[in-house]
Amino acid sequence: MTITASLPAARVGEGYRWMQLTIGVICMVMIANLQYGWTFFVPDIQKTFGWDRAAIQWAFTLFVLFETWLVPIEGWFVDKYGPRVVVMFGGVLCAIGWVMNAYATTLGAFYLAQIIAGIGAGAVYGTCVGNALKWFPEKRGLAAGITAAGFGAGSALTVAPIQSMIATSGFQAAFFNFGIGQGVIICVLSLILLAPRPGQVPEMVANANIIQTRRNYSPVEVVRQPIFWLMYFMFVIVGAGGLMVTANLKPIAADIKVDSIPVTLMGVTMTAITFAATIDRVLNGLTRPFFGWVSDNIGRENTMFIAFAMEGVGIYMLYLWGHDPLWFVLLSGFVFFAWGEIYSLFPSTCTDTFGAKFAATNAGLLYTAKGTAALLVPLANYVQQGTGNWNLVFLIAAGANILASVLAIAVLKPWRRKVVAAASANT
Repeated sequence: MTITASLPAARVGEGYRWMQLTIGVICMVMIANLQYGWTFFVPDIQKTFGWDRAAIQWAFTLFVLFETWLVPIEGWFVDKYGPRVVVMFGGVLCAIGWVMNAYATTLGAFYLAQIIAGIGAGAVYGTCVGNALKWFPEKRGLAAGITAAGFGAGSALTVAPIQSMIATSGFQAAFFNFGIGQGVIICVLSLILLAPRPGQVPEMVANANIIQTRRNYSPVEVVRQPIFWLMYFMFVIVGAGGLMVTANLKPIAADIKVDSIPVTLMGVTMTAITFAATIDRVLNGLTRPFFGWVSDNIGRENTMFIAFAMEGVGIYMLYLWGHDPLWFVLLSGFVFFAWGEIYSLFPSTCTDTFGAKFAATNAGLLYTAKGTAALLVPLANYVQQGTGNWNLVFLIAAGANILASVLAIAVLKPWRRKVVAAASANT
């Protein structure tokens, strides 16, 4: 049944809006391990089957490709039929994908399982972010950031349990048990998700720093806009560095021989890799609402300039000092804090530029840049294998982030102002 949006509805209370946002956040937490937990499985998969690490990481790349590149299609279903059925569909596929991983014995089987899990994760991710943008038009950066934080930080509490289950019961048991549990919770929560009807939410924000269009571009119109492809390029070059670290955090730590060294911070002692992974997930989550809130106040592009520059500096410092276990923990956390905000800044910038009517689809089109960036993850492994270290990979990633920070303030900001002004003049 198609959802109609012709009849205006009464404004809903703030509590109801935040309830919808919270449901989306919990769903995002449930898919977080599909991306951020993968790094813990790679060494045991390699040890069990003896495959080349770069070949194994193609499974991660396929997951991200199918998580992102199908989001526009899933977003179209959300915009037309509502979020409930799409999220339930995603939850089922997430469970199936990880159960298949538990029984996989060939690279092809892992690839297929990760494709299925990726489709499921994308259905959940794209729906929840798009829904948040619709429920909070007056604070899109914050809403998208809080929702994306569930994905960024959602795996923090399960870092130790997943590693423990892998160590005691094997990686297959971890895939099976976490896959079933996460999928069931998503399916149950999907029953409560709804999209707002016209009149239920406030009007767009009036803020000189936030450039927002009053025109609703269709997805076909969006892909014809050159400024969309500038945002896409920026998303790719910033996203690639963070995905490389996400997929290879444990292998990097092992290669530079800091993974099993104990590190003590604030009275807590863990191995460097466990400490780094836990802190990284927390900061990768916190950065999304934080920089989203900052962008609601000082503007999207100004915030991009600050965050991307921080990311570039952080990756360069990790290249310089990462061989020290304490600095590895601290700097990897800094890198994730400066990286995760792309998942709040780019969706809110996209909706500000192209309107809210097709927010899920249009933000999904831009989100496919993450999949494009994921194609560079195996390339980073080949570079590492060719050079014998991660130095060149770190330097390229740092330079790409500095380039993106300059593009945000020098090109995207003035160009977007002109595009929005021209659209307003024609409406």
